[in-house]
Amino acid sequence: MALDMEEISLQQQFEDVIASEDKLAIKEFLNDQNISDVADLIYENPDFETQIISHLSIHRAAGVFKILEVGEQKRIIKNLPPFKSAELLNELPADDRVSFLEELPNSTVRDLLKTLDPHERKVTLELLGYPENSVGRLMNPNYVYVYENNTVEQAFQTIRRFGTNTETIDVIYVINQKGELLDDIRIRDFILASPDVLVSELMDERFIALNVNDDQEVANEVFKMNNRVALPVTDDQNILLGIVTIDDVLWVASEEFSEDIQKIGGTEALEEPYLDINIIKLLKKRAGWLILLFLGEMLTASAMQFFQDEIETATVLALFIPLIMSSGGNSGSQASTLIIQAMALGELTIADWWKVMKRELITGLLLGLILGSIGYLRIMLWQNLHIFNYGEYWSLVGATIFCSLTGIVLWGSLMGSMLPIILKRLKLDPAASSAPFVATLVDVTGIVIYFSVAYFFLKGLLL
Repeated sequence: MALDMEEISLQQQFEDVIASEDKLAIKEFLNDQNISDVADLIYENPDFETQIISHLSIHRAAGVFKILEVGEQKRIIKNLPPFKSAELLNELPADDRVSFLEELPNSTVRDLLKTLDPHERKVTLELLGYPENSVGRLMNPNYVYVYENNTVEQAFQTIRRFGTNTETIDVIYVINQKGELLDDIRIRDFILASPDVLVSELMDERFIALNVNDDQEVANEVFKMNNRVALPVTDDQNILLGIVTIDDVLWVASEEFSEDIQKIGGTEALEEPYLDINIIKLLKKRAGWLILLFLGEMLTASAMQFFQDEIETATVLALFIPLIMSSGGNSGSQASTLIIQAMALGELTIADWWKVMKRELITGLLLGLILGSIGYLRIMLWQNLHIFNYGEYWSLVGATIFCSLTGIVLWGSLMGSMLPIILKRLKLDPAASSAPFVATLVDVTGIVIYFSVAYFFLKGLLL
């Protein structure tokens, strides 16, 4: 409750200071707030977003801008006066600037690049020149480096001179005259060392670096395995090019998670917030998958037409088609979701496919036996309690349901678990084997399994 009152108070203060139209008071008020609080004010007061950014000091404006959602960033740049948007873009760290420009049309990027200072334009173009979704797009080319023959005192002089222009000085990088990375040393090691100690005496040469062409997901995995706030980025010749900080990787992880969730739900990933994307784009993102799934379900209809005579002869079998189809689809969707998540977290790889298959064989069989038993029990109770009459061969109908559910749930589990691994092996996105996609595939095969089992038990009786 106290937090809510504080938020209400901040909003009220903002409304009061805006109403005063005192530019100095507005500037002082906004610059006194936490960056995250200013971002909240922008979200809560969209009509004043450009006014808020304009009244902030340029350094704090850049700090607020880089934590805003992309849609909000686009609106602010569009509505700011040209000189102010240029000032803001020039103040942004290079990696955050590139991250924003990646979301814009090429024509807009060209126009905005012209507003950058020559040095910032050169750095931005270099970063944009790296492959999309590569570590090169994430890195910040501003970092502090020293040489191995420097003393600790000389290293501190370098830090004082260049540290203000870098994102972090928690780690200092050691290079040689060729620019090759030799080591990374924590700042505390410099602080605890005597001024006359050589940097080479602090080195252990056990550093971890990212390659500039690595996929951004690789950076995410490396950060998870190592307790670092920043990691150096090198090229294929081990030349130090920049650093990647943990905040950038967290943004990447968040975006990847959102994309995977959307794909698992049976749609293409949205590059913009849901409320910002226009209807036509949203339609295109969803229509493709829906058409594909619809065509898949048409195969289910074809399978049912193939067994049309059996359905007409033993209408009781038609009663359980929804039950059979949904059970197989649900088990497949469960397995698919679990495997996709495990692969995303690095808990299993393609090489683990046989372990996964063995587990799903056991799990799928046990789940099938549980559901099959419930299905058989339901038929037996309904028959004996005279709730519904399944005919004189009710026990064989029950056996059909029991065996069908066991087989279909087992098959669904296997298909749901193996499909993501197969897609990964083909260098495709495992999240594309979404729950609806798996469910559709299992529906088709489930019909075939169901009527094949029914034919085995009821041939010459009901069929």
